[in-house]
Amino acid sequence: MAALGQIAERSEPASVLGDAQHRAAQIPDLLVEASRIAATVISGWHGRRMRGSGEQFWQFRPHTSGEPAQLVDWRRSARDDHSYVREKEWDAAHTVWLWADASPSMQFKSSLARTSKADRALLIVLAAAELLSRSGERIAWPGVANPFSARDGAQRLAMRLAASKPEDRMPTFETARRFSEVVIATDFAEPAEDLLAQLEPLFARGMRGHLVEVCDPVEEDFPYAGHTEFRDPETGERLIAGRAETVSDLYRAAFFARRETISATARRRGWTYTVSRTSDPATVALVKLHAAFSVPSLQGSMP
Repeated sequence: MAALGQIAERSEPASVLGDAQHRAAQIPDLLVEASRIAATVISGWHGRRMRGSGEQFWQFRPHTSGEPAQLVDWRRSARDDHSYVREKEWDAAHTVWLWADASPSMQFKSSLARTSKADRALLIVLAAAELLSRSGERIAWPGVANPFSARDGAQRLAMRLAASKPEDRMPTFETARRFSEVVIATDFAEPAEDLLAQLEPLFARGMRGHLVEVCDPVEEDFPYAGHTEFRDPETGERLIAGRAETVSDLYRAAFFARRETISATARRRGWTYTVSRTSDPATVALVKLHAAFSVPSLQGSMP
């Protein structure tokens, strides 16, 4: 990128206190909106069923070699030439760890967007908290709230967030138990290999996750032409391009290649990947996230 222009002087970083005050001021309105959009997708959803040691019938499955014979359901097996095992469901509360990025790059909002990336990320996560709380799941936020269950869980979480300092870096989720779930909403504005290195410990621990990429439409479309100045919100560095349109194809290729690398790796590890454009309604991403919540984990059934 150095050939495109010159690095201008470093700009002053935004006030941390000012960012925190803005975030606290926005949370009440975001909470109201989160409750509204959660209500549009929650109808008929009564939590998640998973295979386990409960009392309710779940399904019949073929008996596999090496399993104890006492597991066989002989009445069902008598219907044909195969042996079957009766499985019961596990409908216990589950812990879902939530996190929305509030770093400087997330404060960006173009004229084509409905909201900033930070506000969109927080809105989606609060709406997810509303969905999960209503269905009896435990929710948590690293450094802000340990796992808890309450019908008004989204409101309680919002109050704690309003009184806390936002975390600019993705947390390690080191206190999350194995087989918990995580929801991470961010712009993934870093090299794919760096991000995947941060996620690898979560993959290795058997955690199930849902990645929500929040992007402004201009980050996908790159509608710039002529003399354009770009500023890195994280470092304050500036880049001046004499003819921005000459690099649009290279930029878009790199942008979507990074997305494909992250999303493909996540899906191979059993995670979901959703994109939320800030020019689209938040419900678009929430419906996809809701569907992901409704699918039982394939990695385990521990809380």
